[in-house]
Amino acid sequence: MPVARPRVLVVGIDGVRLDTLDRVAAPHLDSVAAAGFLTPVTIDAGTPTMSGPCWATTVTGVRIEKHGVWSNTFTGHRLDVFPDFTTRLHRQDGRHTYVAAGWQPLLTVADGGPLFRAPGRMCHVAAPAETPEAWDATDEAITVDAVRVLTEDDPEASFVYLGAVDETGHVLGCGPAYETAVARADERLGRLLAALRARPSYDGEEWTLIVATDHGHRPEGGHGGRSDLETTAWIASCGPRIAAGAPDRPLRHEDVAAQVFTSLGRDPDSHWTLDGRAWSKG
Repeated sequence: MPVARPRVLVVGIDGVRLDTLDRVAAPHLDSVAAAGFLTPVTIDAGTPTMSGPCWATTVTGVRIEKHGVWSNTFTGHRLDVFPDFTTRLHRQDGRHTYVAAGWQPLLTVADGGPLFRAPGRMCHVAAPAETPEAWDATDEAITVDAVRVLTEDDPEASFVYLGAVDETGHVLGCGPAYETAVARADERLGRLLAALRARPSYDGEEWTLIVATDHGHRPEGGHGGRSDLETTAWIASCGPRIAAGAPDRPLRHEDVAAQVFTSLGRDPDSHWTLDGRAWSKG
């Protein structure tokens, strides 16, 4: 009997408050949680509640003192020494990767980026304006590309970033428009999950799904402080080797990259020791 081929999809939805998920219908995220878990993540006391530091920790698997991304301006980082998981996988054994994002420092040299550096397949769609409407259109374009790639191509490790929720919170606060943005992000998550199931090779693959946010928001919108609403993030995950139910320990952002490696049956290079630990047993 052929061995199933492991694959990992990480979906990063920026700025989703955990308490908002109690009020908003999010059936696709709920389906991930039901098959595995959704658990709070507390941002480290030394890490600013900002997208740059939190996403850098999430995708490198090391804490801020190592990767050196201290703000949304990445200047002074150490990503050459502590790279993202797609770059590590490509350098180690040429794994096929895919990254899709609209926020410029993730994929371009803007503000000291890029965070992701692997020469794999990428999709960058810059928002034409810093408005909820522009970011919603960007997320839609990102989702369309990701659905096509996840259905037709063969990425072993993928990261898809959605940013409209965070932008809506900044501009309009965490009221009805913010909740609508969360619901739209969940609908896009559903399309990504459907794309996996539509793959011709899906029955011969083992997909680990990870959905995460980087930080929360104050009620009026905004983050960067140390209130509970700002410092509470979350991770949801399911997969063939992930037990249903809450993990047996609190998770941290750096655990995401560690889980990517474990799900792919790959140990990180010994020169790039991770701070995170996988939540599955392998």
